[in-house]
Amino acid sequence: MAARKGKKISNVSAEDLTAYYRDMLLIRRFEEKAGQLYGMGLIGGFCHLYIGQEAVVVGLEAAAEEGDKRVTSYRDHGHMLACGMDPKGVMAELTGREGGYSKGKGGSMHMFSKEKHFYGGHGIVGAQVPIGAGLAFADKYKENGRVTFTYFGDGASNQGQVYETFNMAALWSLPVVFVIENNQYAMGTAQKRSTSTPEIHTRGEAFGIPGEAVDGMDVLAVRAAGETAVAHCRAGKGPYILEVKTYRYRGHSMSDPAKYRTREEVQKMREERDAIEHVRQMLLDGKHASEDDLKAIDKDIKDIVNKAAEFAKESPEPALDELWSDIYADTAPQNA
Repeated sequence: MAARKGKKISNVSAEDLTAYYRDMLLIRRFEEKAGQLYGMGLIGGFCHLYIGQEAVVVGLEAAAEEGDKRVTSYRDHGHMLACGMDPKGVMAELTGREGGYSKGKGGSMHMFSKEKHFYGGHGIVGAQVPIGAGLAFADKYKENGRVTFTYFGDGASNQGQVYETFNMAALWSLPVVFVIENNQYAMGTAQKRSTSTPEIHTRGEAFGIPGEAVDGMDVLAVRAAGETAVAHCRAGKGPYILEVKTYRYRGHSMSDPAKYRTREEVQKMREERDAIEHVRQMLLDGKHASEDDLKAIDKDIKDIVNKAAEFAKESPEPALDELWSDIYADTAPQNA
């Protein structure tokens, strides 16, 4: 994300803060629309919404540079939008249309963008973590100074392959930022009931990997921690762990009634800790934006999301012969 010049709000410009507000609001409105389309039967299979966690990926993308990579789990729509993927292509993929990023064959959990260096959405819990280390290994081999952001949740942090990856990443000093999006619940199990250590970022200590906990409901705190982690990796010091403490407002997936927590708990987070409202208030209190300015942004975002939904509805379903494409690599000699 390019730096913007302008009036500073502490260590951030008013333009940057407005951009973070806009980026987070796009994710929020997009996910709300995806939830509506799922309810209408236009999105099939699983659908995991990112509502509540927007500050995590927006803050970390603010610390990224062109060419840096990202890989994540099945709760991936926010990551796609934050790294600049087209909302139309993302929504079309959710609805299984040929205009989608994976031509309608990947759905909510499996889409990619080589152009934006987004390497998926992965449905197997924790499977993306070693893939992220592999991407970082390629960058170290090429000596290109790039960093890979490898996202996974508090539940996935208990998977064995995560620790195998920590070991290899530390051994080879790979430029990878392990981002634990701790939204407090691994599917339906609270962290304190599933994880033996209260602070998950300390799990890297055995491998010599530094880590820190971050307030994931504060986009500026996330950005600052991301800049520290990225500088560590670019300096050739190996991997870094960020445990970003956030909260999802919706259930684990659209089929989850979330009866393992109270409505009061969710409402309290919405009212007191919402990341978007926090930035909105900063803009208003600092007189960097008026209510009318913010309403105009919301209107513009809703227009983008509505156009993405219409594009998805109008895009045709993939042809049957798409079942046979992208299965095997073309290994024939180019001069044959």
